[in-house]
Amino acid sequence: MAAISASIPAVAVSAPVRETRRTATRAAAIPARVNRAVQLSAKASMAGARVQTTAARATVARAAVVSVSAGYAKPQTKYADELLETVTKMTMPGKGILAMDESSPTCGGRLEALGIENVVENRRRYRDLLLSTEGLGEHCGGAILFDETLYQSATDGRTFVQVLNDHGMFPGIKVDTGLRSLVNSNGEQWCQGLDGLAERCAAYYKAGARFCKWRTVVSIPAGPSEQAVKEAANGLARYGAIAQANGLVPIIEPEILLDGTHTIEQNFEVASWVWAETFKAMMDQGVMLDRIMLKPSMVAPGADCETKATAEQVAALTLKMLHSRVPPGVPGIMFLSGGLSELDSTLYLNAMNQQPNPWHVSFSYARALQNTVLKTWAGKDENKAAAQAILIRRAKENGMAQMGKFDVTKSETEGASMYVKGYVY
Repeated sequence: MAAISASIPAVAVSAPVRETRRTATRAAAIPARVNRAVQLSAKASMAGARVQTTAARATVARAAVVSVSAGYAKPQTKYADELLETVTKMTMPGKGILAMDESSPTCGGRLEALGIENVVENRRRYRDLLLSTEGLGEHCGGAILFDETLYQSATDGRTFVQVLNDHGMFPGIKVDTGLRSLVNSNGEQWCQGLDGLAERCAAYYKAGARFCKWRTVVSIPAGPSEQAVKEAANGLARYGAIAQANGLVPIIEPEILLDGTHTIEQNFEVASWVWAETFKAMMDQGVMLDRIMLKPSMVAPGADCETKATAEQVAALTLKMLHSRVPPGVPGIMFLSGGLSELDSTLYLNAMNQQPNPWHVSFSYARALQNTVLKTWAGKDENKAAAQAILIRRAKENGMAQMGKFDVTKSETEGASMYVKGYVY
């Protein structure tokens, strides 16, 4: 056969044919990449037992004095015990995260849409409304802040860090510096912020932050290309290692954007690939997987897909993806809402907690907690109490969903979509 093949003369192949073959080869390579990464993820899974409670996970994690990654034993950061304590307390039953780390322009845009002037004081007043809500710590283990908010104070004179501490909540901080166009791609993006990250994390820790977030994105309509996926994974891994070295529990967030007409099955394939690459990169960088939290998108159809999915379908495919990619030693999976309606985000979370999971499956919602709150407040002090009542109700509903106990028949939450094409944080 080899001799026959060698005797066949070379044939000039046109550019379109070459490109078709190249595309087919790349497509065929995706399952192989996923399979290789599954093997790596499986190795990580072997490092910890399938524990069923937060306390048991913490006991197992404390026993691990070295982090085994890609075949190398790497030294732990001096903050190892504190990181474990933080993540353990943040993943107690019924607790999630209040995400309020929108940048000043994004927060200001939401205020201006309601006729509220975008100035520092109005942004502070709105954040004060959120953080001073009585009982917030019963349902939220932490709040992710923007740089401006970390250093601001409540109306009563306490710093926002102190307000959170008084709630029994941990202050978190957004540490990436935003998305930029990825050169030589099909309109894809990459997340910047590694330059000076160690110094920023050290300063945030000194200011009282104990966990942090880095958000990058993957676009299905734009590809996704191998270049973009690997860039996302490598950036998240380097950030995770740097954050842990400086005392902050890293939230790992490669958001699969809702934009597009893709089906739920296409989302599943892309999410599987992205998380496989991300865990491979984190292992290579020595990230301690028992001291991180994940912030994934739910596996759902694109916003413009004609075929919609039920809460049960979203839950089934999301959990199928996570079980094939995420080691059981990872403490918390805190879902982003990504433009889902307030009601859908709670229903989907509740559906995923109808069965035992090896991780704390919960929420890290921004718009899904705040949308109606902001509209109710509308910048008027006389509306503050009514807005806070809505926030605590939404936090409680999602806390119940974390335990699989949300009862939609008793909810006042509306189901209107909050999807905004190309939404920028």
